[in-house]
Amino acid sequence: MSVHIYTDSEDVGALTTAGSTNFHYSFSFLPREERRAINTVYAFCRRIDDIVDDLPSTNEADIRRKRERLDWWRRELDNVYAGRQHHALLVPLANVIRRFSIPRQYLFTIIDGCERDLVQHRYQTFAELKEYCYAVASCVGLVCIEIFGYRYEETKQYAINLGYALQLTNILRDIKADKDRGYIYLPQEDLERFRYSEADLRAEIYDDRFVQLMEFQTRRAREYYHRARTMLRPDERLTMVAAEIMDGIYYRLLDKIELSGYRVYSRRVRVSAAHKVLTALRIWVNGKLFVRKR
Repeated sequence: MSVHIYTDSEDVGALTTAGSTNFHYSFSFLPREERRAINTVYAFCRRIDDIVDDLPSTNEADIRRKRERLDWWRRELDNVYAGRQHHALLVPLANVIRRFSIPRQYLFTIIDGCERDLVQHRYQTFAELKEYCYAVASCVGLVCIEIFGYRYEETKQYAINLGYALQLTNILRDIKADKDRGYIYLPQEDLERFRYSEADLRAEIYDDRFVQLMEFQTRRAREYYHRARTMLRPDERLTMVAAEIMDGIYYRLLDKIELSGYRVYSRRVRVSAAHKVLTALRIWVNGKLFVRKR
């Protein structure tokens, strides 16, 4: 069955614009070709995510329609990789795929991960959650390093672990917003460990149990930042400067969540624009100085 997804008024060029300010600060130092490629990839990810997040529903008909839209993207990506004719919307992405030899499995795994949100609103174990984080975050990082250009195999592990760290940080920041949409990403085994029930979370109970739960989650996220950093060779740092800026901004976000006393129910913790600019400049300058010293 042919599924028509886009209206005639939609701009094909929309798949070249990413929406996150964190991405803007991270990617502004990239060469123009790489920056446009990254923007295209992130716009693709945003488009897929929006299909799933648009009017969250457990209605089977709504879920079926969303799956049909995701399947349309899978078919069109199949056409791109097979060298067949594809929808004009995918022209920018197809150019990126060809120019940077983006492995097929990364983009399809991203779609699979987003689709998981249609039916899975809880995660029993961290192992389950980690699979989800790999699909929606680590695979994005793996696509990015193909565009940045990497020299060492362990840089893939850098991208994977940084993806875990960034997504775990997002989950802590967005506990309230996700809960309001019907999602609880904190593993059920962790809630049980700290005797903090799902009912407590839905009621936004802030007490010692919640703080201890959040301290545990924060330590786990920091471990993945550390693992990522140990995987990045010094002479790869300038190549990965955009990823390092993301690391710096999100690590600061994690710090601010901790410094707030984990009061994520009462406000959405943010990193100021000034701090993002300073972080980006500091990391970019440090990378340049390292190259000059060598």
